[in-house]
Amino acid sequence: MGLPTPIGRQKDVLYLPAKGHFVILGTAGSGKTTLAILRSAYLADPQTDHYGKTLLVTFNRALVAYLKHLQDRRLADVVVENYHKFARGYLAGHGKVSARSICTPDQRKAFIAQAIEEVSNRYQSHPLFTRPLELFSEEFRWIAQHGISTLEAYNAAERVGRVAARIERRLRPAVFEIYEAYRNLREQSGKKHDWDDLATAVCVEFGTDTSLRRYRHVVIDEGQDFSPEMIRSLTEAIPLDGSLTFFGDVAQQIYGHRMSWRSAGLNITRVWEFKENYRNSRQIARLGLAISQMPYFKDVPDIVEPVSPTADGPLPTLVKCSSVGEEIAVAASQAINASRTLNVAILLRNRQDEDLIAPRLPKGSIRLHREMTTWRAGPAVRYGTYHSAKGLEFDMVILPFCSSERLPDPDGIAAFGKEDATIQDGRLLYVGVTLAKTRLVITYSGEATPLLPMDSNLYEKVQR
Repeated sequence: MGLPTPIGRQKDVLYLPAKGHFVILGTAGSGKTTLAILRSAYLADPQTDHYGKTLLVTFNRALVAYLKHLQDRRLADVVVENYHKFARGYLAGHGKVSARSICTPDQRKAFIAQAIEEVSNRYQSHPLFTRPLELFSEEFRWIAQHGISTLEAYNAAERVGRVAARIERRLRPAVFEIYEAYRNLREQSGKKHDWDDLATAVCVEFGTDTSLRRYRHVVIDEGQDFSPEMIRSLTEAIPLDGSLTFFGDVAQQIYGHRMSWRSAGLNITRVWEFKENYRNSRQIARLGLAISQMPYFKDVPDIVEPVSPTADGPLPTLVKCSSVGEEIAVAASQAINASRTLNVAILLRNRQDEDLIAPRLPKGSIRLHREMTTWRAGPAVRYGTYHSAKGLEFDMVILPFCSSERLPDPDGIAAFGKEDATIQDGRLLYVGVTLAKTRLVITYSGEATPLLPMDSNLYEKVQR
């Protein structure tokens, strides 16, 4: 399978200079991944004077598997990896990390719980120590992803987004004390890093690394989900005559909650915008636009307003079911029937919902997951979380369990508050909707989630 052909203004971005930093922001379906691939091939072209080994880096492994299956000879000098594989490989090559020195998510939770208990014993009873573990976990992730290493830096930082209103500045010393206790407990157990502070370790190592850089060029796809420290580390991975090209869409930011590429220190003189939607039918694009205009997207910086595509298609189908069991039956039957000719994806919010759907699917169904190493093209039933499908596209997408009881997620509301949980799950819903090229089915039981716009003209409504 060969590389796609650039369309319209994509050619301008493809041939940007091969030295310096460049940022391209685009709406869903505007061809960012296509351009990331083509830009990588252009920068790695041995027939040019800017030729150099190029790293095409993205966030999830399912997208890496898809990119690798293209198998185009022009990608011979392009290495395609997710960020954590790049970081771990670089640090391992310098003797700074081993397979067992990075703690697992479950180990991380256990260390945080132990740290909260240890620090709370040093204080009088306070409501801070009874807050959900997930709140501390998310705050520690934010601290690491911004490269904050001292209490002074933490106190000075402007905390935007999740938990900003829930951990008052006067409580930051105690929170940072818990963070340091967590790190000490982790390191005492032989776990030098977690997945969030790996990028800081890369930055530190590059700071003293005087050897020739392996890559001359770096291209970042799905860059809105990269933390500032990740982006900073990638700028350190190239020589002075190299280039870094960043492609992203802040409306699809589902990992780095309200983090901005602007805080990564890129040297940018112009931001390029792609407004044309080449993926979605006009009907699906209308729903995506209506979602992006919901209150939970208010005041999002750098969001790109899309131009509605001209390709026609059926209205998204909104199916009201009598029960969760009927939702499962509808999703499975719709996917099986359509997969005879279409590439179909059933997307879920979490692994627990995956487990509900999987037993009803055919044996040959493909699960999207973080360990994917190969990609099978063509008609099939695929299923997985919204996160695992990020950056991909499908002829048909089915989104079950879009009820008010499930979205926003009750656990998210308990940990972070309704407003924040709404923002997070609203963005997930936007991602799921905009991955559908021509057909979209959304199911719910009880009441539909308030995260969906309720304009009846956006849907074909069906009651089972």
